[in-house]
Amino acid sequence: MTQPGADLPSGGGAAQIRLAELLASLSLATDLGTAFPLEKALRNALIAVGIGHELGLSAADRSDVYYTAMLRFLGCSAFAHELAAAFGGDDNRFHATYEPVDVSRPSELIGTTLQHLAEGGGPLERAAAILRFLTQGRQLATAMQAADCEAADRLALRLDLSRGVRQGLAHVWTRWDGQGQPAIGGDAIALPARVALVANLAELFLRFGGRAAAVEVVRRRRGAHLDPNVADAFLGAADRLLEPVEAESVWDTALEAEPRPYQCLAAAKLDAVAAAFADFADLKSIFTLGHSSGVARLAEAAARTLGLAEADVALCRRAGLVHDLGRVGLPDGIWEKRGPLTAGEWERVRLHAYYTERVLMRATALQPLAQVAGMHHERRDGSGYHRALGAAGLSVPARVLAASDAYHAMTEDRPHRPARPPAEAARELAAAGRAGALDPEVVRAVMPRHWSSSRRACAASRPSIQP
Repeated sequence: MTQPGADLPSGGGAAQIRLAELLASLSLATDLGTAFPLEKALRNALIAVGIGHELGLSAADRSDVYYTAMLRFLGCSAFAHELAAAFGGDDNRFHATYEPVDVSRPSELIGTTLQHLAEGGGPLERAAAILRFLTQGRQLATAMQAADCEAADRLALRLDLSRGVRQGLAHVWTRWDGQGQPAIGGDAIALPARVALVANLAELFLRFGGRAAAVEVVRRRRGAHLDPNVADAFLGAADRLLEPVEAESVWDTALEAEPRPYQCLAAAKLDAVAAAFADFADLKSIFTLGHSSGVARLAEAAARTLGLAEADVALCRRAGLVHDLGRVGLPDGIWEKRGPLTAGEWERVRLHAYYTERVLMRATALQPLAQVAGMHHERRDGSGYHRALGAAGLSVPARVLAASDAYHAMTEDRPHRPARPPAEAARELAAAGRAGALDPEVVRAVMPRHWSSSRRACAASRPSIQP
């Protein structure tokens, strides 16, 4: 039998993995979670490191600038539930809507709100969201920014990022004039954040209106929103700084732009990185906290029960950790909807497995995980998604992940149902195995302690495994 995990880093510590490549993949997930075009965060990093050169920063300081700009939205999933509940269900679109807005100009803020807030909803839903924004928007924004920065700081610590990056991520909602959050201004704002703020705005308006728009917004906000020295460094070299980010894809260019020496991780730390990715994804909904780590534990134990090679055991564990990374690409209003999903909403749900696969495929070290993680909703009878593969297309690790995810999801609360007791979930899992949706041998490995009691009830049970 072929070994799908044979190309994984062994975890022995000798191999080195580029940190930038791992975090560039994570930045694609933050793009999805904020409804920005893919590689927006990488374009931020390219502009920011270029500004760092113009400012004459040291390599260490430019490295802090690079990672702060790349991970500008690392905390985007931390307040998703609250944003969705308050503003019409689409927390992702909220970020894309308000990021370009100068919140110090009431006419711009209110105009954007009236025109775009909850624009996908019906008239009553939109009216309620707008009223809530006008009456509670400031308090909600403050809470969102605090949650964003706290989550980003904790994730950055787990990803072994420097103190300078952590300080930068703590200040991404500040303003030079002191009107942001936290309420500090001027040189009290960490330098990586000051550079990242200019880069973020320049990238946004470059897409909206070309180089002239990018230059205009930086010039207009210089000295209020933006550090004047950083703004001037950008304005003095705008054409040179913006030209590289106008390419269709900047993946390779952005990785090449990382200040040397490149930061690397021992292969043994890949599990810690994957665990951070898991918690980033699980923050998306109050119903999924701890889900990915639980799936990873089940998948690892099942792989050992099946006698898989150690490389495949690692593959099952790590794919379990990162399998739901694509969840952040969908609004929380879909994930937490209490009634039936519409056909259109179901189509969007099916995409989250695809998003997971595509995000992971970009980083060489994560490619062995990508296909398995992207198959976590596939079924042996072809009834799953996103490819509707049958048994012939599913490796053993993919089957392990599918069964582990199905069982763990059933034992968790969901908006449309309460958590099932473990024994009941085991019976449903066994029924799915007998019905042909899941591999019966894998089901037995996932739930060995329940197998004897659930086997007799299996034939009478109907599978109803929900995402």
